[in-house]
Amino acid sequence: MHIKVGFNKVRNLILVVIFAVGIFAGGYYLGVKGYQLQITKALQISINQATPPDVNANMDLFWTVWKDLSDKYYDKSKLVPSQMVDGAIEGMVSALGDPYTMYLPASENKIVNDNLSGSFEGVGIEIGIKDSKLVVIAPLTGSPAEAAGVKAGDYITHITDTQKGLDVDTTGLGIDEAVTDIKGPAGTKVSLTLMRGTDPKPIVAEITRAKINVPSVSLSWVGSGSDIADIKISEFGAETTDEWSKTVTQVLQKGDAKGIIIDLRNNPGGYMQSAVDIASDFISSGTTVVIQQDGDGTKTSTPSEDLHQRLMNYKVVVLINGGSASASEILSGALRDDRGIKLVGDKSFGKGTIQDPEDIPGGAGLHITIAKWLTPDGTWVHGKGLTPDVAVANSDNSTVDDQLNAAIKLFQ
Repeated sequence: MHIKVGFNKVRNLILVVIFAVGIFAGGYYLGVKGYQLQITKALQISINQATPPDVNANMDLFWTVWKDLSDKYYDKSKLVPSQMVDGAIEGMVSALGDPYTMYLPASENKIVNDNLSGSFEGVGIEIGIKDSKLVVIAPLTGSPAEAAGVKAGDYITHITDTQKGLDVDTTGLGIDEAVTDIKGPAGTKVSLTLMRGTDPKPIVAEITRAKINVPSVSLSWVGSGSDIADIKISEFGAETTDEWSKTVTQVLQKGDAKGIIIDLRNNPGGYMQSAVDIASDFISSGTTVVIQQDGDGTKTSTPSEDLHQRLMNYKVVVLINGGSASASEILSGALRDDRGIKLVGDKSFGKGTIQDPEDIPGGAGLHITIAKWLTPDGTWVHGKGLTPDVAVANSDNSTVDDQLNAAIKLFQ
């Protein structure tokens, strides 16, 4: 079982999942055990209406509404029991007010799982809820969304898809609904109307969805002597630890690396264990990487793994920005708390909860927020983010990467 902390995958979302639109979608799960659902055919459901004795809820109203809809609704073709049950589940989980606890119908759950495996179709963004608004946590590196100019921190005010007949105002729109509206097969188009910073003028991003295959870890060499390893981690997915290990081997084989920059900008998170694995290369075995705090206040420390700590003797700088969320913040916080490694860039997103993802029979998925996470020093970043040690804002109109250059200067 994987544990996700993400948009989101924040993600607020983290969601803190990228699915076909690059997101971990919000959603819902029917938690009343007495409603045992048996899918017998695509549109047929057998439902046990008995309320279990340990559930203090009167479900008569629910079944009254169900019956009234079944008896009176004029268009009987719309009365699809499986979809009505999904809607009931969605309403139940949305009542918690937590966009990271989500039920994903089978089609959306497949998108999330495909994304974390490193291949999916869509626009390539992670979205979440911030200040009660739909916000871009991060565009995926190399994605159609990034190419169309979508940036971390953009608020999405409208979603338009002429092929679907959609022109949706996102006010009050849930993450799960946004998933449905934005997602689509490769080659189709969607328009996102964005508000950026304090600029009162909306930005319309026309995006053509595509098949996206992006490694989660990439390496380049920077600095005047091309001797600083710039390692970009775009997400913490199923293949990230293996990709990281291969990249570390390349760094070690070069032999003359002056230092390492870990670029977590626009990384919306993913599997917590991947962040723990990577942190373990930089800090002593058994050192606390992250602290999990359960609902009753119980705290459990997750120590670094014994991975031979291959990079402990290197100078390291971490790049973050407003699109760095969840597992990105776990890694950043651990390296700063344990080794004093400097964070450079903008304040991170601020997603400090852990989700337990579960695949449900029939293909659906359930992600439940099970705990908070804290940095080794006990900091809870939720809603606040990590403040960089060296604050540098990249200019939207500049081709120069000011944040990367600031990180490089720290090696001089």
